[in-house]
Amino acid sequence: MSPAFRAMDMEPRAKGVLLEPFVHQVGGHSCVLRFNETTLCKPLVPREHQFYETLPAEMRKFTPQYKGVVSVCFEEDEDRNLCLIAYPLKGDHGTVDIVDNSDCEPKSKLLRWANKKHHILETEKTSKDWVRQHWKEEKMKSHKLEEEFEWLKKSEVLYYSVEKKGNISSQLKHYNPWSMKCHQQQLQRMKENAKHRNQYKFILLENLTSCYEVPCVLDLKMGTRQHGDDASEEKAANQIRKCQQSTSAVIGVRVCGMQVYQAGSGQLMFMNKYHGRKLSVQGFKEALFQFFHNGRYLRRELLSPVLKKLAELKAVLERQESYRFYSSSLLVIYDGKERPEVALDSDAEDLEDLSEESADESAGAYAYKPVGASSVDVRMIDFAHTTCRLYGEDTVVHEGQDAGYIFGLQSLIDIVTEISEESGE
Repeated sequence: MSPAFRAMDMEPRAKGVLLEPFVHQVGGHSCVLRFNETTLCKPLVPREHQFYETLPAEMRKFTPQYKGVVSVCFEEDEDRNLCLIAYPLKGDHGTVDIVDNSDCEPKSKLLRWANKKHHILETEKTSKDWVRQHWKEEKMKSHKLEEEFEWLKKSEVLYYSVEKKGNISSQLKHYNPWSMKCHQQQLQRMKENAKHRNQYKFILLENLTSCYEVPCVLDLKMGTRQHGDDASEEKAANQIRKCQQSTSAVIGVRVCGMQVYQAGSGQLMFMNKYHGRKLSVQGFKEALFQFFHNGRYLRRELLSPVLKKLAELKAVLERQESYRFYSSSLLVIYDGKERPEVALDSDAEDLEDLSEESADESAGAYAYKPVGASSVDVRMIDFAHTTCRLYGEDTVVHEGQDAGYIFGLQSLIDIVTEISEESGE
């Protein structure tokens, strides 16, 4: 059984977990779902699964922790809303009749399953007229989803005002357009395959945002090449074109998605991959500056830790023989909810009394610094097209380092260093 299930003290073969959209997904086309507070899950791709199973020890601190595999299917609740449910991989799902959704939405009771596996649309109680109407409605929803997707592509940078006095993190779930799109598309794909398949394997991974109150997330597509060795000619040509028309070809990295909370203006800013592809090198640098800016000032205290981790990762990858991380991304994450700031010349009594609001009002009159160190995380994700000589079935075996990925890391180090120097750190 997966460690994630053991940690929840769940009864094997008895309970499932209702999966929710992961509201901090800012890039990629594969749906990422929330399993619990500290764990996410995504569709299992054999090559990515193999990567996590054979991951070199020194790379583990730069990737999400791998927690195992679960079986995921979709079921209907009493209102005929489709829900994705995760079960322990081993065991007959036909014996499952209880779903643990006490802490999840929607709150409605989930449909109980009989001992035999079957699809809801094929039960004896379902009339042909209802089936016909149901699929008509689903087709209309599918068209609506395509229209929303086209709108998202046109709205490449979005700003949402949030209530600063409320729970900011809880408001995020209503805003992230990319997360919504990926979740809806995953449901749509599974519904279309319902007559042939209703069980899928998903891998469980560490939720890298769980320790942050208001995660700011930057998703960077790394390397000068994105297509895998097994890509079709058409796919390879498409990926080459995207690289040539973006900063990938010039500096080995491009923006794939961004989510930033700007405390000064009380706004959430989302940037998607379509905008990221259009950026020039200068535009890329400005996007990075914007990512580390809170709407009032640059979060300079984050830059040195980022540079240190990028340098560490670069040194690790330079020691990896034969690996190629095609189409892999690099995440940079920090907390948009800042700790209280204090005037540099404040005495001990002032430090105890100074609130975050008073610091905001006095900004510009004094020099301020955050109390305590700010944490920032740098992790590699998405290994569906990764290859290595350890993967025996691969027909192409590469030698040496992944020069394209390392080139992108060095470009990133150079640009963050420029931002740091120009900001006077």
